[in-house]
Amino acid sequence: MKITKLISICFGVVANIRFYPPIQRFINKQYIKIFKIDLSEFYPLHSYKSLNELFTRGLKSNRAFNKDDNIFISPIDGKVVQTGNVDNGRALQIKGFSYSVDRLVGESVSSNLSYANLYLSPSNYHRYHSPCNMYVESITHFKGALLPVHLKSLYKNKNLFVVNERVVLKARDSFGGILYFVAVGALNVGGIYFYIEPRLQHKSNLYTRKFEYKDPIFVKKGEEIGMFKMGSTVVLFASDVDILKNDCDIKFGSDLFKRKNF
Repeated sequence: MKITKLISICFGVVANIRFYPPIQRFINKQYIKIFKIDLSEFYPLHSYKSLNELFTRGLKSNRAFNKDDNIFISPIDGKVVQTGNVDNGRALQIKGFSYSVDRLVGESVSSNLSYANLYLSPSNYHRYHSPCNMYVESITHFKGALLPVHLKSLYKNKNLFVVNERVVLKARDSFGGILYFVAVGALNVGGIYFYIEPRLQHKSNLYTRKFEYKDPIFVKKGEEIGMFKMGSTVVLFASDVDILKNDCDIKFGSDLFKRKNF
């Protein structure tokens, strides 16, 4: 077992421990202080009985977002690290470092895809939402490493997204356009969850598994669809769209892509 996986497993065990309440509140308070977490949209400090509950905290109320089907919203709170258009089947994990999109998603992709790499730090809200009204055709879990996905690691490790464990959701939008939602594992990520596929919660990292849906599953735009346990990265691919954001902090619900010619 690689050292990064061992570290992630050990961290996951500790993060799930429910310490005596005064001790847990102290731990949570220190974590919030170190990572400068703003809880104004979330439940108060004493609500979280373990670090994992704090990591995976939910919003107290829904956020407003653009309901127009031609606009794709950010599915997460985090940072837009890299955007671009798929070129000859390749995309950038960071400037100067490209990878095969076919290898990432497990099938041949079309040439009209645009993408955004969205990084979630340990301080961010760890749940993710649907970027548009979408019809989910399949979900695939790929075995892999758990290398860190922060900027230094993106520059150090070529093909990091392809090497790391990941879950790929393939869907169609309201206009029939293709969409890939790729949740990439990372150091200390204790799990990658999509609520529509509970079998992922009992996943094995020993082999690749694919779940296909004869009748695509409809997920409404903005709906919460899953979570990371600890920070990681979402890579979002969509066809026939223009990119609205690059190299900036972003919030779930912010406009990210818009349909071409709209």
